[in-house]
Amino acid sequence: MPIVVQALKRVLLPIAALLAVMIGLGVLLTRAATHLWPLTVEDGVNRYLAGHRTETLSDASHLASGLADTPRIIAVTAVAALVLALTLRRVREPLFLCLAVTAQALVFYLTTVAIDRPRPDVPRMDESPPTSSFPSGHTSAAVALYLGLAVLLAALVRRTWLKALCWALVLVPAGVALARMYRGMHHPSDVAAAFVNGGTCVYVMSRAILDRHVPWRLATPAREVDSRTAQV
Repeated sequence: MPIVVQALKRVLLPIAALLAVMIGLGVLLTRAATHLWPLTVEDGVNRYLAGHRTETLSDASHLASGLADTPRIIAVTAVAALVLALTLRRVREPLFLCLAVTAQALVFYLTTVAIDRPRPDVPRMDESPPTSSFPSGHTSAAVALYLGLAVLLAALVRRTWLKALCWALVLVPAGVALARMYRGMHHPSDVAAAFVNGGTCVYVMSRAILDRHVPWRLATPAREVDSRTAQV
């Protein structure tokens, strides 16, 4: 199958479908389902977190939220991809990680363009970026990066305890999600949708890039194959 068709079938179409789902969820959350449970109670979650802030928790949330700042996500992704490429001497793993992070960012940005959701009505501890509250960009990026790393590293190690340690990386996006809600930057449904975005991008790219049965190479022209066969 030509590489362009492979890319369309295994990457572009699934990511386009994800974008449609994310926008649909955004429309549902901001219009049709605003008066339905559990959306009717999620503002109470934000108010509870804002009302129980402490200096220690605020410092911890600052550190957790900072793990998913855009410059840090880009830096960690680039360094991890470089280390993977130099260590494994192949491109599938670093390409998978870079594409997963890039895809979630694209879906996130286009969703925020289509969906205009206000931030929670609580005192915010960070400056509000110009993008919509839906979905959480920090959480989505953290899911794509650290879940992607967990998938790669768990597949490379053999010992059970090392695999468990690798999968512990998924605690990072969970901490980021809690931090973003604690700091008044996102509704619970914003971070839930971010897990859908980041997790789906990891799944799509793992199926497309890491699957050894998917040959990502240019198809050899039939005439060239025939000429080689004739020479033999």
